[in-house]
This record gives sequence, structure tokens and C-alpha cells, in this order.
Amino acid sequence: MGRVGEIGPLKILLVNDASTRSGGAEIMSLTLRDCYRERGHEAVLFSSRAVYGKSPVEADHTCFGSTSPLRQVLRVANPSAWNEIRKVVSRFRPDIVHLRMITTQLSPMILPALRGYPTIYHASWHEMVCPNGLKMLPDLSPCTYSAGVECWRQGCLSTIAWPGLLLQLRLLNHWRSCFHRVVANSQYLRSRLCEEGWDDVADVEVILNGVPVVTQRASLNDVPTIGFAGRLCPEKGAGELVDAFAILRSDLDNARLVIVGDGPDRQRLERKCESLGISDSVTFTGKLSRDQADSVLRQVWVQAVPSICQESFGLVAAEAQMRGTAVVATRRGALPEVVVDGETGLLVDASSPIELAKALSRILRDKDLAERLGQSGRTRAMARFRLDDCVSSFLDLYSRVLMEHRANAGVGVVH
Repeated sequence: MGRVGEIGPLKILLVNDASTRSGGAEIMSLTLRDCYRERGHEAVLFSSRAVYGKSPVEADHTCFGSTSPLRQVLRVANPSAWNEIRKVVSRFRPDIVHLRMITTQLSPMILPALRGYPTIYHASWHEMVCPNGLKMLPDLSPCTYSAGVECWRQGCLSTIAWPGLLLQLRLLNHWRSCFHRVVANSQYLRSRLCEEGWDDVADVEVILNGVPVVTQRASLNDVPTIGFAGRLCPEKGAGELVDAFAILRSDLDNARLVIVGDGPDRQRLERKCESLGISDSVTFTGKLSRDQADSVLRQVWVQAVPSICQESFGLVAAEAQMRGTAVVATRRGALPEVVVDGETGLLVDASSPIELAKALSRILRDKDLAERLGQSGRTRAMARFRLDDCVSSFLDLYSRVLMEHRANAGVGVVH
């Protein structure tokens, strides 16, 4: 590598709790690694060996991890993670360390091992300010409390889990001086981090998530169809979507609903569809590959994102807009940053099947409106949510942080 100001290929260490293609954070970590390699950088990914779902572990370096009850101990203190990442940084000597999710497997114990290396923490959910990462109370309403005794009083954490997870947050705060920059994936999440004082230690920047550019979907067919993509769990709002679909189908009997994804709520949702008499109009595809999901969702008129949790970004909404599909989403978390009400889709209040049904019905009854919203969404996605732009923004940040770090250390040549 050349001198500071002439930074060439970088050695990048990405760190994430898991590396199975089971969730957005895992897929994004793997995607960033592969994109960096395509641009000529030497990028490796460190994760635990915890396996979620049926996907294999794809990290370059791993440590012990578990999805058993032992995970509750590991997320507070994982000696294997500390020991293995020490070995990796000693051998690899990264120019930049990019931390993503670290609180469900790797634990804060890894942070002291990274001292001396320019380190970026990339927040993609609420893990640094909320022990369960969702910033949501058990009744699914937004949480407005700071982490502490209220996590136990409000029933978010059990008496057994509460002490350990509060210790985890304290350790994160104790070692947060390891971070040279903090990056949030939305203005919403940046605000939450700043409210909790994370801007006292390092600048908090925003780099929006990026999605791959895909071809625009074809013109809509004659079957008004709603699509949903995501994990089937209460906080994603699939139950409210089923209720909304039952409402709108009472006078729009040719409407269809396709639910892409799997999760603990699937059987309950299938039974609900049967009890509401709409099973013949609802398709559960189960979990699909990215290409398979894209193929299915290209056929829908509108994609529903009925999240009840405080979404830190809303990747499925950006993906829908990239395809050129209208979106109906809730006003939760960062979703209003991704979906522009009345321009690329419609926004509704969370946990309101009636309001959700009205918004979906409005689009399903007007193909021209669905096409207009979808085209505007495509234009916005190409301008703001392209994966290449996200990758470039991170590489620019890496260069700035690395130059500052080397200049402060009085070193003119980058190793």
C-alpha cells in the first residue's frame, strides 16, 4: 500500500455473530465481503459457528457458537470468540475492522482484542441500546425506556436473563472507546444511538443499506396480488396482514396474498387463514432463495411491510422498490425514510388491520396507481438504495478512518 492519501487495496476484517444466510445482517455481511473482493480488496469474515436454519456457515474464520440455551451465556462472555479473533488479527493484521452484530454470539469480550486497529461499529438494529435488540415492549408497543431495571419491570427480560444482558450492555459501554466511528443504517437509528450517548465517543454517521440492482418487473397482470416477505413472527406483522386481507377480500374476491418466508408463527397463521375462510386465496411459500423470492414477488401488485417492531431500516421495502413494486408499510422506525407516503407507496399506523386493508385495497383497485407508485419506487431505489453506492460509501469511510488513525499515530506508510 502507498502513503496516506494514496490508499490502495485494503485488508478488511468483517465481524458478525453468524454467517449462515438466515437473516438480513448475515446476508449483508457476506455480501459486503464478496463486493470488497470483487473490487480488489482482501476481505475476510469472522463469525461464530452457530447454525441458524439449514444454511451452512460461510465465514472465513470462526469461533464456538450455539443456538442452545448456552447462547445466553455466550452472548455475555464468549472466551472462544476472544481467543480466535486475537489469532485472526495477529495473522491477518487488518487495515480496518468492521463490526456488525456481536451481541447474540460473540459477546463484548472481543472488543479488547481489537485495540490498536481502526474499528467501525455498524449498527443494524438496537443491540447497543436494547438487550433484546427490538426496542419493543411485550405488548408490541414501542419502548421509550433506557435499558436498565425497566427491562425487567416491563417483562422484556426474565429474572434469570436480566442480570446477564444488562451486564452485556455495561461491557459494551465500557469498551466502546474501541470504536473509531459508529455507523447507523438510517437516520432513525442514528437518533436512537445519539439519545443514548453513543456520539460522545465517536462520530455517528449514516450509510443506508444497499440492495442489488435487478431488472424492473414486467407490467402487472390481471390478478391483484399482495406480497409479504420476511420472518413469520409477531413483530413483523404478518398476523395483522392476514386480518387486513380478510377484510378487503370481503368485497374484492379476486385478490390474492402470497407470503414468502417461514418462522414460529407459520402454523398459527395458516390456521387463522382457515378460520377466516381465506385459505384458498393465500399462498405460503416457505423460505425461498433470493432468486426464487424475487421471481415470486415480481408478480405482486403491492408488497406489504406491516412491521410492528421499530425497523432500523426496512430492507424488504427497498428491495420491493428496486423491482418497481408499490409498498404499503407501517410508520415504525425507519420505514418512513424508505417509503415516501403517496409517492412510492402508502404508510399506515401499525397494528391497525382496518387501516392496512384500506391502503392495500386502494392500490389493488387501481392498477394505474400501482404502476405509478412502483415506478416512483424504482426511481428512488436507483438513486438511494443501490448496493454499489453502499459499498463505495463504506470504502470511503474506511479510507478516512484509516488516514486519521495513521496520522494520529504519526505513521506515514500504511502497512
